[in-house]
Amino acid sequence: QVQLVESGGGLVQAGGSLRLSCAASSGIFSIRAMGWYRQAPGKQRELVATITSGGSTNYADSLKGRFTISRDNARNTAYLQMDSLKPEDTAVYYCNAIIHGTGMGFWGQGTQVTVSS
Repeated sequence: QVQLVESGGGLVQAGGSLRLSCAASSGIFSIRAMGWYRQAPGKQRELVATITSGGSTNYADSLKGRFTISRDNARNTAYLQMDSLKPEDTAVYYCNAIIHGTGMGFWGQGTQVTVSS
């Protein structure tokens, strides 16, 4: 079992920045990849960015250049730096972790990000 705890969400004005954190308690499991997804009201959950234990990253095309994912493997923590935020970035942001071996995925409880215009 992997437990993920997100933090760092909140209310910010358009053009501002936020940094989200996701701390993973993985026990005996080794985490292969971590990622961030988001879900806006009335919309499907969508990919924001992912990062492997080796540091390879993948971003949603529309977010490249504004969002940066990073990871501290020693602390089993992933970060999402969000700059130049727009009202359309308003959503619940979820952390995801995939473990080695089975490839099973786990989700955090989500953190609300609200960008005001």
